[in-house]
Amino acid sequence: MGIFGNTFGLPHLIIILVIILLLFGAPKLPGLARSLGQSMTIFRKEIKDPNKTTDSTDGATVDSTEASAASEAEAPAKKPKSS
Repeated sequence: MGIFGNTFGLPHLIIILVIILLLFGAPKLPGLARSLGQSMTIFRKEIKDPNKTTDSTDGATVDSTEASAASEAEAPAKKPKSS
């Protein structure tokens, strides 16, 4: 018995894969699979430790409180409008 019982089997999976192939085309499938894998990896890391965030530019892991303080420090101060 599968994850969805007897309602979802190999024929359904083949039909879904053919539809995906028709929608995205063969050349784009490796990139699509790669981005899906990266998204799943990031999701799993966030599930394991939700208090840490990964900087997308260099991959460094930073505590979320440090990340929010750093983003506030980098943001330029807004000047009040003079009337």
